[in-house]
Amino acid sequence: MSSPQNAAPQASVGAPLLSVTNLEVRYGDLIGVADVSLVVPKGSVVALLGSNGAGKTTTLNAIAGIVPASKGKIEFEGQAIAGQPAYAIVRKGLALSPEGWRLFVQQTVEANLLLGATPLADKSQAPHLLQKVYAIFPRLAERRLQRAGTMSGGERQMLAVGRALMSAPHMLLLDEPSLGLAPAIVESMYETFQKLHKDGLTILLAEQSVDLALEVSDTAYVLQVGKSVLSGSARELANNAEVQRIYLGAGH
Repeated sequence: MSSPQNAAPQASVGAPLLSVTNLEVRYGDLIGVADVSLVVPKGSVVALLGSNGAGKTTTLNAIAGIVPASKGKIEFEGQAIAGQPAYAIVRKGLALSPEGWRLFVQQTVEANLLLGATPLADKSQAPHLLQKVYAIFPRLAERRLQRAGTMSGGERQMLAVGRALMSAPHMLLLDEPSLGLAPAIVESMYETFQKLHKDGLTILLAEQSVDLALEVSDTAYVLQVGKSVLSGSARELANNAEVQRIYLGAGH
């Protein structure tokens, strides 16, 4: 697996942690995802790319158990998880930081974070994990008693990621973490993701921002109208202008 250019040192990459094979998701007669396959090796960062409506969010939601898979296989750490509820999947070590954050806006920052620790089998880990999240995102520590609904977009994104980290995941799913944020905030968030990865966390990242995602990823999959149409190393895709023009609409 090729390492991306200009990226931080990568954690060692191992056997598949997550594999998705021929995933299909239907909403009644509508097809949200038609045929998606991907593999996320342990210790890697994998990008899921595509324009708005390509099926990225639906794919992540199916992996996390938020929407049911109609067909196909989803395996995490060698176990089939398709069809299992979200609370069971997060307990296995797979956490989603969703697009749009989905925070409890009337609750404080700390209350939102502690809700993220609900799946822990050993609840005594929660104080340690809370301090770890505050170390990663000092702004959250400063705002711990502030209501989530009064925070800026960047702060809400930090809180959504922090809440996911409170379940002590083996793998983090990030859905459009740069959406609607100022460039300086996005850069800071991605530096945090690289640090989490360097510390051993496996990441599957759904992004419309192609250059940003490819800079931090090992490999990438391109979705188009709900199907996997292309995959390769981040370097290969970053350097292929024709691929970017056709599939991603990024440059000509």
